[in-house]
Amino acid sequence: MTAQALPTTGSTAVIVADSSVSAPVLDIVVPVYNEEIDVAGSVRRLHEHLRACVPYPSRITVADNASTDATLAIAAGLVDEIDGLRVVHLDQKGRGRALNAVWRASDAEIVAYCDVDLSTDLNALMPLIAPLISGHSDIAIGTRLARSSRVVRGPKREFISRSYNLILKTTMRAKFSDAQCGFKAMRTDIARQVLPYVEDTGWFFDTELLVLAERIGLRIAEVPVDWVDDPNSTVDIVATATADLKGCARVGYALATGRLPIAELRSTIGRDRAPGPQLDGVPHGLIGQLARFAVVGVASTIAYAVLYLMLHAVLGAQVSNFVALAITAVLNTAANRRFSFGISGREGAVRHQLFGLGVFVFGWAVTAGSLVLLHSVAPDATKHVELAVLVVANLVATMTRFIGLRWVFRGHLHRTPAQPTIEGAAE
Repeated sequence: MTAQALPTTGSTAVIVADSSVSAPVLDIVVPVYNEEIDVAGSVRRLHEHLRACVPYPSRITVADNASTDATLAIAAGLVDEIDGLRVVHLDQKGRGRALNAVWRASDAEIVAYCDVDLSTDLNALMPLIAPLISGHSDIAIGTRLARSSRVVRGPKREFISRSYNLILKTTMRAKFSDAQCGFKAMRTDIARQVLPYVEDTGWFFDTELLVLAERIGLRIAEVPVDWVDDPNSTVDIVATATADLKGCARVGYALATGRLPIAELRSTIGRDRAPGPQLDGVPHGLIGQLARFAVVGVASTIAYAVLYLMLHAVLGAQVSNFVALAITAVLNTAANRRFSFGISGREGAVRHQLFGLGVFVFGWAVTAGSLVLLHSVAPDATKHVELAVLVVANLVATMTRFIGLRWVFRGHLHRTPAQPTIEGAAE
């Protein structure tokens, strides 16, 4: 058939062949780059599975991203043989770029993708799309790290995969278990609204999408999969891992500075649910805030103790207490603002730090008074006894800090953001 442009904004994606029907329920994308050996067999196998096991109108879209071998020609030649096949060509390389372009332009109800090597057992496809079709979830991902998953791969890949997901859990507070399994699906209406904010064009695309989806409040379903590693995979593990870490830093910076409109997207497409268990009579979000505040408090107390002991020999008890409190107060307010209460961006930052300064003055008054009282009762008290008294006094100031911070952040916690403008967002 005659090539035609794929109707999506800001991409050079062209449909080169198509035997599919319009508006199928499922559009499953197979991104390929120089896969002339495997593409035909994989597409035939996927088509057989859809015909036998998926009771919905379906399309396979082969998304060729700038292959330099015969991949595109082989895929296009399959259209005469296989009904329900579309072949799309992009003139730039990148799995993420291909998925972003095809998913946003799809006329299907559900968009999905799988890797061309079909490492994931296709019997997981129906469990993957079922929660999306029912409306229960917004995104579904295959996970190789569930207890019931059966995975065959080398120790090197296993170590890298688990290490990467541990990094995501610690640095991004990610709750999904497996970011990089090449087996995911998404409601198309959600994809059109979220994908304009996903910048990565390569392998980090999956992670960036999932982190953004979690922050927005979308529901992510996880499906245990059986997965067998492809020993002939051409993926450069070191280069991919490096790109992923750079992507983590970029997304983390965007979240911290407010470049991503999380609040606006949450208000329009997110599911309004508390991040943890909710108890009758307990204000919305209080349990999670208390838990995160405690983590920051422990870290601040350790930092304060180390600074106090380091400075004591030079500055004495009172001055060391003042300096250690001042340094940790600034860091504590910033950490609680971002981590405990989930506030990003610069709006109100100066006012919040000024309030933190007021809390610091109160804390200093309590701890300084405690030192005066201690020295009047035990003039020869060691610096370790002083530190113990100061830590107890700080606990009193800490409870005041939490109540005060929750009060000063109240406008950000309960704000109803304005309607975002999705059209014209950065590609």
